[in-house]
Amino acid sequence: MTLLIIGITVFLGLHLLPTASGMREALVVRLDENGYKAMFSLLSIAAFVLLVFGFAKAPVVQIWSPPGWTRWVAIVLMLPAFIFLVAAYVPGRIKAGLKHPFLVAVKTWALAHLIANGDLASIILFGSFLAYAVYDRITLKRHKPTSLIGVPATGPLRNDIIAVVLGTVLYVVFLVWLHPLLIGTAPLPQ
Repeated sequence: MTLLIIGITVFLGLHLLPTASGMREALVVRLDENGYKAMFSLLSIAAFVLLVFGFAKAPVVQIWSPPGWTRWVAIVLMLPAFIFLVAAYVPGRIKAGLKHPFLVAVKTWALAHLIANGDLASIILFGSFLAYAVYDRITLKRHKPTSLIGVPATGPLRNDIIAVVLGTVLYVVFLVWLHPLLIGTAPLPQ
């Protein structure tokens, strides 16, 4: 459990760094923009690997036993999570409406997994990511944009169609093949 907590702390701590007043800017001055991005990326990857390894090795301590129907709630919630994830990178009405679709995707993913999992490691992992996404969204709401950067642009309707189609395809691929392969559990009942 220790590796999981360290991985979560480092990963989310790195991602909270830009919300700390002046911290990102000070690092960019010291390392330049590319140096900052390289350091941020390498540390994020290392923390993510530690987080995944820590989650895989964490003992199963059941806090509560979710009813069987919660699996279906998670399965249903994950479809929009994938669509929101794709919409974060495709300017369209979905992105403009959600403003920060990546954070909405993280919140949806975390909530879906909290509903369907009752073990301590899952509660720590998904609860941490849900809390992070809520906090980050609140800080972004309070932040007054100084330019058009970060203001979602509305793109053509085809971009929303792309987000829905690609998000749905990724959802099906992950649900049927990648989740069992990478995570070790099959969301769909056998």
